[in-house]
Amino acid sequence: LDRLNSLIHEYNSGSRDIDSFFEELVELAKELSEEEARAIKENLSEEELAIFDLLDKENLNPDEEKQVKKVAHELLDKLKTEKFVLDWKRKEETRADVKITIQDILYDNLPAPIYSEQDCEDRTQKVYFHIYDNYVDSKINVYV
Repeated sequence: LDRLNSLIHEYNSGSRDIDSFFEELVELAKELSEEEARAIKENLSEEELAIFDLLDKENLNPDEEKQVKKVAHELLDKLKTEKFVLDWKRKEETRADVKITIQDILYDNLPAPIYSEQDCEDRTQKVYFHIYDNYVDSKINVYV
């Protein structure tokens, strides 16, 4: 979305001609198709894949990778069904509840000792910021 907005802004400001704008749009579409194919290959939805990428760590064995995928799926499911209340971003209490839920799920379910306490804390922050930036509620988000 940021890249598309940047392209549109460049085109509208006159710093990009129609041919280069079109070429960049085609390239962006190809990359999106690659991500969709990757999501299918990983057996995840696009939004689960985004969470998985934030949680992923090098050198995971297949069982650990499967567990991290499961965590991504369960985390999104819990947030969407229980935590994304109307205007959840407006109240400190609901924002904190979302962050604590993320933290609890990561600490309890990411494979230990592969994920240290610091790994869990770092990923809690990254996932929370991703969720905050991309979800209005369970039905309104950048993935719909």
